[in-house]
Amino acid sequence: MSNIVDKESTSPSAINISPELAEELKEKSKRTYQQLVAGNKAFVERSLAEDPEYFNKLAAGQSPEVLWIGCADSRVPANEVTGTKPGEVFVHRNIANVCVHSDMNMLSVLDYAVNVLKVKHVIVAGHYGCGGVIAAMGNKQFGLIDNWLRHIKDVYRLHSHELDLITDDKQRANRLVELNVVEQVFNLCKTTIIQNAWKERVDLEIHGWVIDIGTGFIKDLQVSCNSSVNLGKVFAL
Repeated sequence: MSNIVDKESTSPSAINISPELAEELKEKSKRTYQQLVAGNKAFVERSLAEDPEYFNKLAAGQSPEVLWIGCADSRVPANEVTGTKPGEVFVHRNIANVCVHSDMNMLSVLDYAVNVLKVKHVIVAGHYGCGGVIAAMGNKQFGLIDNWLRHIKDVYRLHSHELDLITDDKQRANRLVELNVVEQVFNLCKTTIIQNAWKERVDLEIHGWVIDIGTGFIKDLQVSCNSSVNLGKVFAL
């Protein structure tokens, strides 16, 4: 018999579990939290052992040369993937590393990174096996996130002539991951933030990467941009 009672009820207060399971879940949650606190202590001790002035330097300010726009997936942290330290990469992450002109959160990060921090490289970083991309390929409803996944479905629509010819599901998903990154790179290039910066600077580039979680290596998709020349006249501002 399941420990979950009255599964059909929609009221959270009507969901009951056994006292034993409740205690087990609370204990597991407590251990997870304690591990985070212990991990922080170990991080501080390790950092100070390497450099007693580490946190004094970190607190003095940041001057990253890179903005990383990546997926929120817990397996692709920017610093670890690139072998960089705190303070070296400015980071924005969301489901499936989407960059759209209506996302004020992303645009605010982009504006600050480009115009205040003066980053030199903006990297859109996708990854193979992306759950958001895979979900966008299907017809199942997931809830609120369906509205976000529409952006990826639009990428599929733009490239359906290629994607529909790929019979292997995994290969088709991997290709959509790549095409999604390419489209997000172009979306960034279309913003007034990037185009205005290009009018004043020659050291700003936009790049598209895909991370292979199975190997740890990144794949440069060779779509780097440093001007609006190839955007098409309707997008060049």
